[in-house]
Amino acid sequence: MGKEQSRTLRPVGRNAAALKYDLITALGAHGCAGDKHLQRLVLRLITVIVARYNWQSDELSVGQRELAQLWSVDERTVKREMARLRDLGWLVQRRPAARGRVAVHGLGLAAILQGTQGSWSNIGPDFTARMALPVDPPAATGNVVSFPVPPRTEGQGTWGAALQDLHLGRPDLCSTWFASLTVEAEEDGVWHLRAPSRFHASFVTTHHLAVLEAAMRKVDPGVRGVVVRA
Repeated sequence: MGKEQSRTLRPVGRNAAALKYDLITALGAHGCAGDKHLQRLVLRLITVIVARYNWQSDELSVGQRELAQLWSVDERTVKREMARLRDLGWLVQRRPAARGRVAVHGLGLAAILQGTQGSWSNIGPDFTARMALPVDPPAATGNVVSFPVPPRTEGQGTWGAALQDLHLGRPDLCSTWFASLTVEAEEDGVWHLRAPSRFHASFVTTHHLAVLEAAMRKVDPGVRGVVVRA
């Protein structure tokens, strides 16, 4: 088999154009699947990304007054919505507002992918397959989002050791698909893991179960199989 295709998790450089459209598509589908509050929040984020995001520097630097005008709201609403976006991890503050300068934000790319994955299947199987490609970790510079974060594995025994191994060898898959799994039970060598959603469980089972089982067996050769359910 040939070398596995991958793409870089940053809005500049290789595959940048495709990633931009895929992010906006994922956000749009996620918003359409949500309630009116989520729809409004996603619409506002997409609008500011399209209108004011600097893709070359990977930065959003816009004042509250300008955002209020863009969104047709008051500045109080801008403060509330920006706080919600930061809480979701979709925007990451890089420099707070100070001495007449506006705050600088970056896109939380990993959080956007994680948060919208439940709606990928609504777009189509081609989109789901493309978004599931392994991701090249970005260079450690001030212009990219730090990705991925090592999982917390203290006191998790075999599962924790497997997660650590997965993070070292496949940090992309670990952060996106495996880190949010939790152990429900282990019966006769079969590990039962809980996923945060049915889509998540189905996708791991269909696309990444072999990788997961191999990591578990590396730690414990007695592992007979892994079952992932929502």
